[in-house]
Amino acid sequence: MHRYIDLRSDTVTKPSPAMREAIFKAEVGDDVFEDDPTVKKLEMIVADLLGKENALFAASGTMANQVCLRTLTQPGDEIILEEESHIFNYEVGSASAFSGLQLHPVKGIRGVITAEQIEEKIRPDDVHIPPTRVIVLENTHNRAGGTVFPLDEIARIAKVALKHGVKMHLDGARLWNAVMATGTPLHVWAKPFDSVSVCLSKGLGAPIGSVIAGTDRFIRKARRMRKMYGGGMRQVGIIAAAGIYAIENNFNRLVDDHRNAKLLAERLGEMEGLKIDLEGVQTNIVVIDIKETKKTVEQLLSDLKEERILLVPFGRTKIRAVTHLDVKRADILEAVEKFKKVLLK
Repeated sequence: MHRYIDLRSDTVTKPSPAMREAIFKAEVGDDVFEDDPTVKKLEMIVADLLGKENALFAASGTMANQVCLRTLTQPGDEIILEEESHIFNYEVGSASAFSGLQLHPVKGIRGVITAEQIEEKIRPDDVHIPPTRVIVLENTHNRAGGTVFPLDEIARIAKVALKHGVKMHLDGARLWNAVMATGTPLHVWAKPFDSVSVCLSKGLGAPIGSVIAGTDRFIRKARRMRKMYGGGMRQVGIIAAAGIYAIENNFNRLVDDHRNAKLLAERLGEMEGLKIDLEGVQTNIVVIDIKETKKTVEQLLSDLKEERILLVPFGRTKIRAVTHLDVKRADILEAVEKFKKVLLK
């Protein structure tokens, strides 16, 4: 039976036979006792790539972000972040529920907020007001369509943070994509931030896991917070091995995903009724506005599913497609033809 072309997310990738072999052969220990050699190797690799002193494996991107925020703050603090960010929209209110944080969202353009916007929102020292403790940026930005946060603006924001004594956290779940889109290495992106999270289970194709990085002192405290959140796992080297394989084999090939996303965006953008911000298609995410088709999101997605093409809703009139290592150029061209077919229904 003909398989589905699954464009719902880059999280849907399956481990390759070679990755499964790496998992099978992984040397393991008890990571809560800090003696799993494969986890230690993964953490060392990521810390080195990000230019940080140390790193810590986490079960998911949400756990990674929330451990970082809990480590950097106290209950009653406030964090500033872009209003379409993953932490604000897709982490189940965990910053409030688990860390007692107030979130101060700021409206950005293609996921980018400016140093001026942020400085305006930093709270004065007043007994009535929650102290601003952390600035959170997301790179690349999911809901903005995989856009890259400009490095020069990050530098300007870092100056504001330093001026006001505020920490910075980078939700770098897809930071790998920013690297391949710009040629700027990971450690340059990560340098201004006190903590960084990167995901292994999206474009890199590992089945599970994220890694956070920072100073030795930060990671020591974060390890305790990870345990508090139920993230202290045991023979987790079998998972970490997949992450190592992913970094060593699937990082550079992200450019293929970017090419496929651009191809999909250009071909769909030529179709009557579909609107795509082509300048915003910078990595592997394509957001498609279907309002002018007169079809509902549910109807169009259902029609596409009948043609064995899978996407996800992304707003009242928008759907999202994400390219990944299990989607080839031929799949993109087939998906384009199926779009043409369903739009004529």
